[in-house]
Amino acid sequence: MSLFLFPFLFSFLVDAQLLSLSQMYGSLQSPNFPEPYPRETQLRWNVSVPDGFHIKLYFSHFDLEPSYLCEYDYVKVEAEGEVLALFCGREETDTEAVPAQQLITSPRNSLSVFFSSDFSNEERYSGFMAHYSAVDVDECSDRSDEDLLCDHFCHNYIGGYYCSCRYGYLLHSDNRTCRVECSDGVFRERSGVLSSVDFPSPYPKSSECLYRIEVEPGFRLRLRFDPLFDVEDHPDVRCPYDHVKIEAGSSEFGPFCGNRSPGEIQTDSNVVTVSFHSDNSGENLGWRITYTATGSQCLVPEIPPNALLNPVQSEYSFKDHILFSCAPGYRLLKDGEYLDHYQMDCRSDGSWSSSPPHCQKTD
Repeated sequence: MSLFLFPFLFSFLVDAQLLSLSQMYGSLQSPNFPEPYPRETQLRWNVSVPDGFHIKLYFSHFDLEPSYLCEYDYVKVEAEGEVLALFCGREETDTEAVPAQQLITSPRNSLSVFFSSDFSNEERYSGFMAHYSAVDVDECSDRSDEDLLCDHFCHNYIGGYYCSCRYGYLLHSDNRTCRVECSDGVFRERSGVLSSVDFPSPYPKSSECLYRIEVEPGFRLRLRFDPLFDVEDHPDVRCPYDHVKIEAGSSEFGPFCGNRSPGEIQTDSNVVTVSFHSDNSGENLGWRITYTATGSQCLVPEIPPNALLNPVQSEYSFKDHILFSCAPGYRLLKDGEYLDHYQMDCRSDGSWSSSPPHCQKTD
């Protein structure tokens, strides 16, 4: 084989070569370094490190044929289809295409270095020597507030990160969202307030909350939503993300979402279930409900002659009591018995516990 053909064969072999580097650090160099590199050569190094790391690359020596826009010989650094750097020339000529002390950082955990030489070199050029190393990514600080990895707290470690939540919250199975357990207990008082967790601050994501209000039979529950109502919605689909639903006996109300308060809801039941669903996104402020129990109405009783009634009201409801007494000179008579006063109770079915007594004149 002639000497004339040998360089051509060598360049063909180098042109077909693809090198993969996967250590945490290493170096790469032009063919024959520090001797002059061959002509008509193309060589690519694919460098990759584990997830959670970036790659930093720098050149400790650089000596390639200079050319306008690096048309002849060059080194190109790429990552994810983007050209990070294009170098050519000699360091002593102080051209803009020389890497000098420039440090190149990959956006992810891989990059490639591509070396190309053309068919001729006017002088002898020694090529290049480059070094790379894996550097830890601080996932917790490398993101904006709009792209947070963790709902509450983010903790970085070498090669990765983990999330934790404030006291009272639980980490969701996605290991980044903080949810709450919010389905315990029953509201039994005749009036009260319930709301989304942390209202009016943003409510937790990925949570299923169930609130039950249960008062004595004979009462009907009335719910009033706070005017400040902010639950994630969708412009085209009704409440596909977050929503509030209300069940009262056989009646259902909702789902409710958006920023318009549902206002007041009067139910015919003494038991109400309020359910709230939130997905894994959004920063909405939530909702609050004030509830009251109103009893069945009893008709205002007929007051017998010479009788006195306490208290005197325009309407009476379940559990209300009234006392009968008589004017001076009269005594209460009920079922053949004289009394100082007599009590009647408004019952759950809207009837009084008995009929009113009579007032009989005394001697």
